Amino acid sequence: MATNFLSTANPFVPSSSSTRVYYNPIKCSVKRELTLCKGCNPHSPIVTKRGLSISFLTSFVLSLAGKNANANAAILEADDDVELLEKVKRDRKKRLEKQGVISSSKQETGYLQDLVYKLSAVGQALEKNDLSAAGSVLGGGTDTEWVQRANIAFNKLSSSPEEMTEVDTFNSSLASLISSVSKNDVESSKIAFVSSATAFEKWTSMTGLASQLKGL
Repeated sequence: MATNFLSTANPFVPSSSSTRVYYNPIKCSVKRELTLCKGCNPHSPIVTKRGLSISFLTSFVLSLAGKNANANAAILEADDDVELLEKVKRDRKKRLEKQGVISSSKQETGYLQDLVYKLSAVGQALEKNDLSAAGSVLGGGTDTEWVQRANIAFNKLSSSPEEMTEVDTFNSSLASLISSVSKNDVESSKIAFVSSATAFEKWTSMTGLASQLKGL
């Protein structure tokens, strides 16, 4: 029976003369790739010449971009330095011109010194709620001689819109002060006095006269 089984098994084995070989492209391709990658780390990236070229080009471009950015920053910084230097020169020139005007305005500086004394006397009177004493210093209105002289000095020594704004605030507050004192309104008088004195102090600071006047 064993001989019969072997003899009957022959038909299942193709003879050499009738053997056909079928080419499987997918199988061959897989086999080829496995052969090429044999011995390589499967987790390592595949490095190609094209990849190296792209990486080098990217690094080069980024390097140039960084250099350009640094160069542009240096140019902007230089421009800022030049602009700052020009501003310092303009400010210094303006201060020198202002000092020259102040030095040649002894009479106007005297008017302002008198204004300081007047405001100081009024402030002391208001601290004591003595509106009569404050009124005798202020006078009956803004047309008094000391007020007119102070405005002559304001107009000559003011050189900017900001300074003239403080002058307007001073005159407006001074008018309110004189009116409140004449009405015996202590609280309103004190408020108006603080407003006028503050505006005057700001103006002297802007014009550089604060150090020229005594009592500030």
